[in-house]
Amino acid sequence: MNAFRRSLVVLLLLLIPAVSGSALTNRIAVLLDGGRGDLSFNDMGYKGASEAADRFGLELVTVQSVSASDNLPNLRNLARTGEFDLIISFGSLLADAISQAADEYPDQRFVTVGGYVPDRPNVMAIVFRDNEVSALIGALAAMTASHYGISHVGIVLGMTMPVLHNFEAGYRFGVAWGQTRFLEATGTRSDVEVLYTYAGTFRDIAIGKAAAEAMLAMGAGSVFNVAGALGLGIHEAITEHHESVGTSTGPPYYFGVDANQDYLGGGHYGLASAMKRIDRATLLAVEGVVNGTFEGGIRSLGLAESALGISGLDDLVEFIGFGMSAGAISEDSFYETLSNWAGNRATVPAWIWEAIVELEAGIVEETIVVSTAQSLDEIEALRVQDDSASP
Repeated sequence: MNAFRRSLVVLLLLLIPAVSGSALTNRIAVLLDGGRGDLSFNDMGYKGASEAADRFGLELVTVQSVSASDNLPNLRNLARTGEFDLIISFGSLLADAISQAADEYPDQRFVTVGGYVPDRPNVMAIVFRDNEVSALIGALAAMTASHYGISHVGIVLGMTMPVLHNFEAGYRFGVAWGQTRFLEATGTRSDVEVLYTYAGTFRDIAIGKAAAEAMLAMGAGSVFNVAGALGLGIHEAITEHHESVGTSTGPPYYFGVDANQDYLGGGHYGLASAMKRIDRATLLAVEGVVNGTFEGGIRSLGLAESALGISGLDDLVEFIGFGMSAGAISEDSFYETLSNWAGNRATVPAWIWEAIVELEAGIVEETIVVSTAQSLDEIEALRVQDDSASP
């Protein structure tokens, strides 16, 4: 090969863009829609990305979208630099933007945690079988309500979308299962009605509080937060209700979502949380890039993979530190929070907790199949079914 041809080959090689098998830059980027501070979905995602960066010695760059219209431009700005081994986003609201950016930048790796993006070789889409853990919360809500002679339980959801329809479907299944289990255990029939609200937002804490207040006014024995930061308002409404009647344990209970939120309010009122280990999923995705095993495609995670679960003591110990780092709980209240939480859990009979373990085992072993809903028509059919089953 003469000198001219060698120079031409070198030039052409320099013009070829980097591909997925190229040397790592040791930089990852996170795009947040709605920002941090929700003590739930986004904070869990950022937690996982930060832990991954620390573990593997990576630089972490964080970009926050002010509104949904910023998502695609932000993804494009990150991808066109070619400087990131992985671009990470959280939640189904970014799925369309990730899909388009992945088409435009086929050599850029993306991961969406909680978003459904199929058939993109450069996108790992990690989805969760949320109905499974929601069923555990629904069963716990129904059995505790039945135990205390309460006829309503509540669930506040964010925006109308398939992932939240699936949450609601699982919750309704759990409520029905819990009533059946209560009858079997006690010989007493209970009738527990589900109160539900789609708030239309994941950001407006005041809307969450107002929704919970309306449910409490109707006698709800618990409220399940499936609306991110709105949980702060829901917990505030429950706290104020207890203060107004002079109680510090027992119903109405708060059920958290995604992170372990049992520590909120110093461990008062939060009975359990539907944990979604977004942090672990994020860590695994980054590890795949570092180890050269990253593959695009859908990854479905649930109770069997320990990606979902109802909160316990070990989780609480971990997430009290999480709350401290976010300024949601004081550093000197660790043991007091544990004590308050234990006292609140003691208001629920042991056989109910054992029933939750039984339900979880059945779901993992696939002897119990939880209802699902991926569309408005499907969730409305389940609502009609619940209404027709009521006396």
